[in-house]
Amino acid sequence: MGLQSFDLNGKVALVTGGSRGIGKAIALELSKAGATVAITYASSSAAADEVVKTIVEAGGKAIAYQANAIDFAKATEVVEDVVKQFGQLDILVNNAGITQDNLILRMTEEQWDSVIQTNLKSVFNYSKAAIRPMMRQRKGSIINMSSIIGITGNAGQTNYAASKAGMIAFSKSLAKELASRNIRVNSIAPGYITTDMTDKLDEKTLEGIKSATPLGRPGEPDDIANAVIFLASDASSFITGETIKVDGGMAI
Repeated sequence: MGLQSFDLNGKVALVTGGSRGIGKAIALELSKAGATVAITYASSSAAADEVVKTIVEAGGKAIAYQANAIDFAKATEVVEDVVKQFGQLDILVNNAGITQDNLILRMTEEQWDSVIQTNLKSVFNYSKAAIRPMMRQRKGSIINMSSIIGITGNAGQTNYAASKAGMIAFSKSLAKELASRNIRVNSIAPGYITTDMTDKLDEKTLEGIKSATPLGRPGEPDDIANAVIFLASDASSFITGETIKVDGGMAI
């Protein structure tokens, strides 16, 4: 099995939260690998339109949907429209997520609920919708964007850590449910990745993260996108229920 096994020509992918940061990098790399790409976004239509424009100008096919990831009915609607537009759905990347950090003594019920809903319920919403066309096709790859924090935990992030650990357990369970239908379910656990969200961190925090990372640098969104291409492609056809850490060695 050579490099051609990474070829995604003829595949259709859906990326939630695909208008910026890691989601944007994933969408662009999926298109470069040959996939038709649909993305969802929460609010910024300009950013989503830019992703679609970039893909189309490079000769690819793309479409964007405004959709709140916690909306179950909307998730079903989006998936049904993707299948209507393109005839199939081969790859789902559950990437939509937020943080609302606080020590638990100060954490509000709303901060807990919003993170669990956005990060974890959204994975249920889109996975449940996507498995219908995938079961008909008897093939598919679902990739859930967890976090190294879901493995190691982190003070001030009990809500985020719980949501990301839940995604890993969800992925393992769903992998067992769907294996007989040739649908694979895996997770990726990024470490510290440079994005718009992390640009707000102060220099002292950044130095602490670098020193805690054996490779001595933050990751880039493309580092995560490359792992997605692997899990979306036939190169990983015997991998399911796995969590791949892309963290520069942070969790060693």
